[in-house]
Amino acid sequence: MLQDQQRLSIDERSNLVAYLDGELNDAEARSIATKLTQSMTARREVEALQKTWELLDLLPRAKASDDFASRTLSVATRQVDSRTADLASDIARRAGIGLAWASASALLFVLGYFLTLRVWPNPTARLARDLPIAESLDEYRDVGSMEYLEQLDTSPEFN
Repeated sequence: MLQDQQRLSIDERSNLVAYLDGELNDAEARSIATKLTQSMTARREVEALQKTWELLDLLPRAKASDDFASRTLSVATRQVDSRTADLASDIARRAGIGLAWASASALLFVLGYFLTLRVWPNPTARLARDLPIAESLDEYRDVGSMEYLEQLDTSPEFN
């Protein structure tokens, strides 16, 4: 490509407005300035952009109505209020769901506990029920057999 017809790159074209306003750093400004001195095509692009900005300055400026600021603020306030209400309802909904899960978990825990007490045999209950036998176990062992007890039962001394 001929040096005189070299076009601006996409990055250079995006920085062109900043170059014209003097807002680029030295390295980028030098790069664009060098290209402008070497390329007629690039200079035409800059001139077209400058003319466009000058023509825009000639257009009549739109004036906002007197109540524009108040209307804009009221719309913004309504949007903020709406978002705040949505956020509050979302928080309340999530808290309700969390509370429901916690309540259901607690209820299932209590239900499981009482079902376990009811279904699972309690070893201490059997010991309490058999306590009178355990207290007299030594005497029962001394008796020896059931026949001896039957003889005592039928003997006239114990009737």
